[in-house]
Amino acid sequence: MIVGDISKMKLSEFLPSTPDLLWDLSLQLGVRHAICKCAPELTGLPAPWEKSTLRTIRDRFHAAGFKLYGLEGDQFDMTRIKLGLEGRDEDIEKYQQMLRNMGEMEIPLICYNFMAGIGWHRNQTDAPGRGGAKVTRFDLSQSPTGLTEYGEVSEAQMWDNYSYFIRKVMPVSEAAGVKMGMHPDDPPLPSLRGIGRILHAPENFEKALSLVESPSHGVTYCQANFSLMGTDHAEWIPKFSADNKIVFVHFRDVKGTPECFDETFHDEGPTDMVALLKLYHENGFDGPIRVDHVPTMAGESNDQPGYGTAGRLFAMGYLKGILETLGVPIE
Repeated sequence: MIVGDISKMKLSEFLPSTPDLLWDLSLQLGVRHAICKCAPELTGLPAPWEKSTLRTIRDRFHAAGFKLYGLEGDQFDMTRIKLGLEGRDEDIEKYQQMLRNMGEMEIPLICYNFMAGIGWHRNQTDAPGRGGAKVTRFDLSQSPTGLTEYGEVSEAQMWDNYSYFIRKVMPVSEAAGVKMGMHPDDPPLPSLRGIGRILHAPENFEKALSLVESPSHGVTYCQANFSLMGTDHAEWIPKFSADNKIVFVHFRDVKGTPECFDETFHDEGPTDMVALLKLYHENGFDGPIRVDHVPTMAGESNDQPGYGTAGRLFAMGYLKGILETLGVPIE
């Protein structure tokens, strides 16, 4: 589905809910689309099933010159939903209300995951990178092996829990005009410490998409995770794009295997980043794209591993340079 100059990618940044230096730097870089995690522990506000919370945060971004384009991550504790525990229906109702609020506030995207018990997981946050930069590392051989407090949870059970959730929320998401982009498991392994994980192979995304037919049911194409899965990007980006299922792109790279990998600078990993950006464009992607998981560079503290400021500035400049060279229009 080659669309030439019709598709216009939306440069985005993952920003906190209150103004800070990164807000100013992002505006200076030409970024006008904000992605935010609005969980109470980060915002100091009620969870975003409360309409006033989303309105407050949206209006802050708007006043600064951003459009709040999407939410990312668990916006409240989703343990009962993901593990199918008693009380999940109450939590799903709150999730549904959050989606309705997003529609009313014209926030058109939520990036979510279905990792239960253990989410984004790394063993080391100061592994040596290029020139002494600090990068995050996952090494399964260095990970705890014992069960968590939740015991054994099979992959089949996780599929049941996901099916229950997505069938409940997708009609509400579609009615609200909100697209839901499922994020890969990170690391993309079939299980961690006895808890099954379901979004660790491209075929599993196909299965998840088949559970509910909806234009709101989509994929967050976190390209480093898909690379670790052994995904042939030239096959799967067009395949997902045929039904407009890629709704968000995380621009990042890693080196290694699902069992042991390091994050990299965006210009030094094994992935042909130019080819991927060309593929997104040629297949009509016009959603938000943001840089992700950058090294911590010289002079920075490492209090936010993977989200250092200097690394983000480098990565965004690298991304913009490729897009301009390819003639890909952005906004």
